[in-house]
Amino acid sequence: MIGVPDTALLWIHVTPHKQGDRQRLAAGLLKIVADDPAVCVRGDRLTGATVIGGSSDRHLEIIIDRLKREFDVAASVGRPEVAYRETVTKPSDGEVKYYAYVGGRRQYAHVKIHLYPGERGSGCLFEDAVSGAVPNEFVKAVDEGIRVAVAAGAIAGCPMTDTRIVLYDGSYHDVDSSDLAFKIAGILAFQYAAREAEPVLLEPVMRVEVVVPTERMEDVTASLVRRRGEIQSHTIFGGMRVITARVPLTEMFGYSTDLRERTQGRGSFTMHLDRYEPLRPAERDDGSRDSFVRVPRTPRPPLRGSRIAMPEPDRDDRPTDQEMPPNPRQ
Repeated sequence: MIGVPDTALLWIHVTPHKQGDRQRLAAGLLKIVADDPAVCVRGDRLTGATVIGGSSDRHLEIIIDRLKREFDVAASVGRPEVAYRETVTKPSDGEVKYYAYVGGRRQYAHVKIHLYPGERGSGCLFEDAVSGAVPNEFVKAVDEGIRVAVAAGAIAGCPMTDTRIVLYDGSYHDVDSSDLAFKIAGILAFQYAAREAEPVLLEPVMRVEVVVPTERMEDVTASLVRRRGEIQSHTIFGGMRVITARVPLTEMFGYSTDLRERTQGRGSFTMHLDRYEPLRPAERDDGSRDSFVRVPRTPRPPLRGSRIAMPEPDRDDRPTDQEMPPNPRQ
């Protein structure tokens, strides 16, 4: 991963046509990320595509345009996808006793955690409350494992957020315990707890300000409501009307064109992230309006040709669990 993933609201898949394009793509993205920290880059293990994250569809257009003009990258580009998140809705517990043979050596770890829903925007907080039952070096390994599980999500492969994880008990073995064992135990304990905590998808909701002529206010307001928007206020500024609303990012694709048509080019808008909220799918979706994004894990639209790294190895080195007689220290 290059860049800060939490800043990305949209992702787009880019597949270079040739090896030379892949090399130019990597060089170009390194330069772009250095210039703009809001750009994020990661690899897609399944397709081998490079995935680029940005703050808006316009932001992604600028990135693709730079890759084409400055670095002569030829690639297929997918449609933007919203960066959903996940969270939990009720408290739960997770306990794992992990013991296995790895490279001829026995491994042992025992982890108990509480998982709680957190405040909106709080991220994922880890607390150590074991009071010496697990040595500090192994507590750090549990924290690392939980971070891995948080990034993988519980229901749709989206990162978890707004949770509080408390490590409250466990045990270890003087000889057989290791960082690896406690990291794996942390991953598994979080996964078990998250499944029981009624996880839900979260979608980014934007604060949108639209400036329109007075005579077009009702039409524009109705358009925002149809996009699942919640109107916050109407004000007058310099003879124009300013509409403030909260609208899911999923519904804002193509809005610049729609607004231009409704106002004969006299309207404008700005938007920024307000917060993540539980996904509220449209009550009626008859397919009459082309939507660029759906709930995660649906097939991606076909790639389209364009002129415009880092795939990671798809392997799992986690050892197979085998029973062994542990001699844990409580």
